[in-house]
Amino acid sequence: MKRTVLALVLMGAGLFVYAQAGLPEYYPASGRWANIGGRLYQNDENARLAKVNIPVIQNSDIMIYEFNARYEGGAEDGHGGFGLHIFVNNSYNRQSWGAGQSYLLWLNYDENPLNKNIQSGLSAQLYRSVSNYQMELLESFDLNGYADLLTDENLSQPINFKISVNTRTGEVTVNDPIYVDDYYTLNLDRRYLPLRGNWVSVRTNGMKMSFALTE
Repeated sequence: MKRTVLALVLMGAGLFVYAQAGLPEYYPASGRWANIGGRLYQNDENARLAKVNIPVIQNSDIMIYEFNARYEGGAEDGHGGFGLHIFVNNSYNRQSWGAGQSYLLWLNYDENPLNKNIQSGLSAQLYRSVSNYQMELLESFDLNGYADLLTDENLSQPINFKISVNTRTGEVTVNDPIYVDDYYTLNLDRRYLPLRGNWVSVRTNGMKMSFALTE
């Protein structure tokens, strides 16, 4: 399980969803988003709940989310996070904590977390969102042993990434972005299967990032 989260850290920033060539249709809800040269940038490092909604019908047996992503700055103050809501039932085009009914894969750096169940420093979380204003923390992982991987050189490069989800079993497969023949798995809550959704929400917290589809 922890190796799965390590793979998420290695991409260096944010998450994006596979779609047709070029940027997909998207709807900024909060933060400062802009399409610059075919990359989608979130340019406000002070935005705590930046979010963009992307219409994606997620009703196939296997869903694939594929992207490249790059850190653009803003975590120098000791706090920053980014992640992806998948299987969102309804979009909400305003600032919000949750994203309808969905799951959130989240990477976090916080030297002084307010939640006692989240480790200080580098960590990752899996949340289940039950509404736009309520989420439950399912698991949290201490990643401070991997912090040395987040070098300036690594973070300056877009890194390709791929996530596959079996909507009937809840199994998530994460391809290793460094060792392309390796992969990692985790399992979502089986009580809420099969997974379905109409939207994906990409979000950041206190940092700048850019995203593009993998060519």
